[in-house]
Amino acid sequence: MPLAYDPTNDALLRPELRDTVFSSHTQPGHIAIAVEAARLAYYRVEESDAEKVRLHQALALAGYVNVETFSSNTLVGTEAFGAIHASDGTALLAFRGTQPDKLADLGSDANALLVPWEQGTGGVHYGFQRAYQAIQPEIRQWRAGPAAGRQLIISGHSLGAALACLCASISTPHRLVTIGGPRTGDSAFVASIKGPWTRLVNCCDFVTRVPPTFLGYAHPNFRSYITFDGQIRENPTDAFIAIDREQGRLDYLKNHTWHRGTVVVRDLADHAPINYARAFF
Repeated sequence: MPLAYDPTNDALLRPELRDTVFSSHTQPGHIAIAVEAARLAYYRVEESDAEKVRLHQALALAGYVNVETFSSNTLVGTEAFGAIHASDGTALLAFRGTQPDKLADLGSDANALLVPWEQGTGGVHYGFQRAYQAIQPEIRQWRAGPAAGRQLIISGHSLGAALACLCASISTPHRLVTIGGPRTGDSAFVASIKGPWTRLVNCCDFVTRVPPTFLGYAHPNFRSYITFDGQIRENPTDAFIAIDREQGRLDYLKNHTWHRGTVVVRDLADHAPINYARAFF
């Protein structure tokens, strides 16, 4: 049975509360795995061993073992995990997105000055650059060790999608999957990212429309768009998206806005990671 749309505040603000959608009865493809991995990156493994076990068990259902978690030791507070597929040897790297109860994450998001990308081409968001550099030594060590020579899938949701882009710009992964990602840099930076890139945009998701272009930011000219009823459309026209978003907002106003415990507007509710996963599970 397909996942239902989840309009709750918990889905948006505490995505780690929900158990994995991976199942031992299914074999999801790389994009679906990347989408759920980006949500699993919110598991607060740095806070308890129980959460580490929970993450390991969830990834094992998709065939991923040898899980390593990464967390910066600075005030920036970036988190991610890496894992290796037991059968085909694919390496998976997933970055955590913004946690609303962590001021460091909010500070990274807010510091939107466009500055030169110190390790590549073009200009990038200053807060995102600092967040990525805080965790880069651990990522580099993992890439040189357990993940060395393996096909690499990089994913992330929200802030994590921006960090995934920065990582991909200097590593050329087998596949980059960004989920509800903000604009990370300028057009020169975007052009520097090589290899297959799946950029998922869920209907009205507001985060995919910031920072604004008048500050110099850009998105690539492709997107995998998720319609208001959960279908994937590759590179639809702006006119199609405008109509679909209008339908989505009206549907949300009718069915969810006035319910207790739900997000008030669809433009925020669509950002919840589980509402991306519903297009794949």
